[in-house]
Amino acid sequence: MSTPLVQAEGIVKRYGPTLALADGRLTVRPGESHALVGRNGAGKSTLVNVLTGLQAPDAGTVRFDGEPAPPLTDRDAWRRKVACVYQKPTVVPELTVAENLFLNRQPTGRGLISWRRLRREAAGLLDTWDVRVDPEARTADLRVEDRQMVEIARALSFGARFIVLDEPTAQLDNREIERLFTRMRSLQDSGVTFLFISHHLQEVYEVCQTVTVLRDARWITTAPVADLPKAALVEAMAGESPAQQAVRNRSVATGSPVLLEAHGLTSPAYDGVDLTVRRGEVVGLAGSSGSGKTELAESFAGLHTPTGGTAQLDGEGLSFGDVRAALRAGIGCVPRDRHEQGLVSAMSIGDNATLSVLDRLGRAGFVATDARRRFAAELIDRLDIHASGPDQPVSDLSGGNAQKVVMARALARDPRLLVLINPTAGVDVKSKESLLARMDSARDDGTAVLVVSDELDDLRRCDRVLVLFHGRVVAEHPAGWRDHELIASIEGVDHG
Repeated sequence: MSTPLVQAEGIVKRYGPTLALADGRLTVRPGESHALVGRNGAGKSTLVNVLTGLQAPDAGTVRFDGEPAPPLTDRDAWRRKVACVYQKPTVVPELTVAENLFLNRQPTGRGLISWRRLRREAAGLLDTWDVRVDPEARTADLRVEDRQMVEIARALSFGARFIVLDEPTAQLDNREIERLFTRMRSLQDSGVTFLFISHHLQEVYEVCQTVTVLRDARWITTAPVADLPKAALVEAMAGESPAQQAVRNRSVATGSPVLLEAHGLTSPAYDGVDLTVRRGEVVGLAGSSGSGKTELAESFAGLHTPTGGTAQLDGEGLSFGDVRAALRAGIGCVPRDRHEQGLVSAMSIGDNATLSVLDRLGRAGFVATDARRRFAAELIDRLDIHASGPDQPVSDLSGGNAQKVVMARALARDPRLLVLINPTAGVDVKSKESLLARMDSARDDGTAVLVVSDELDDLRRCDRVLVLFHGRVVAEHPAGWRDHELIASIEGVDHG
């Protein structure tokens, strides 16, 4: 057996009280494409941060070609070992391909940049690695797949032969994905080794030779792809076999009238989506990070404007791209990021909780302070927010209680449609159960609920779960689904 190109053993990483990685392991052989898979929160990103020198592990070792990894401070040494091409590009869009390839290390002559030499060396680098891109093209004008190849070429120019591809297909269509895979195979033949991170398990079988599975911050298995059937891979990620999973039943509100109805909704993130949600029904949206599920839900809350399709709420046409119009229509929303989108940190709990109902707490644009305080106190009691009172700064709250404030504001107008995006992300177990109980109460009150989540526990409370894959709804799972079934749909596994 050859010396591993990369070997990580016993990696432990904590961020405060959070154990992000308890037992990270990875062994990658030269010249292979090695898949790293696992559910969100399994520890993949943390392991990549350690492998690329962005974070030091609290315990464990990383070796390249049998030698210890460089010190974190020696960035040049890390660039010669490994590079990561992220889902979001790190190139400067307004610069040319050549300028991006040699950013901060442009060839000079007499103290000035030699533009002719820069273009010549860029053309030579692209030709060496068979990257067919014009070195003088503006990077912003390139296709996503070509920008990725420019980033790979830049990494190779430092001497790195180990490239981490983090969700490289998330923004590509099927034809572009196949072209990327063809280029990966060609680079493999030239001695490049890839770590391939993807939520689409079908792609693992198309392009990788070996796969490592992480689950619950721990290494589970490493095996040749050819020796690991898809069902076994899904089982390793889910933590239980189909025979072990209990069926979870929930009565579906099939007899209730349809409240939200959408036809052919299309945008850059999703395509041709048909969707209905009945009164008193909870519908989940599941999918990988690039599936379009979040953008779809945000569209109903007025945050995006689809390029095509229509939607009605209780028989009336829905206006997109207007948050105030969504509120007036009776839509409440818990956004994806409570810090950036959900809370005004400089304001009190009462101010934050009542932002959506200020028009009901006074006249002529003036808010009655006593009315606001009483209403906020009712919300605090209703959501079981642990606080000294409405005047306490929201910045003093724990993550769970802060999320309850966001939920309180979404419920303050007694919405007809409640849109929840990652409603239990980053909260403790007790707060999570409390937030999900509020979702159940809204359902019991006849509210239609649309839930986007990466957490299986959140989705288990749903009457139905729709799965999006590359922007399209590809599966619908009624209540009682098994973990392996839903994960297989999310990961794009073809059961046929």
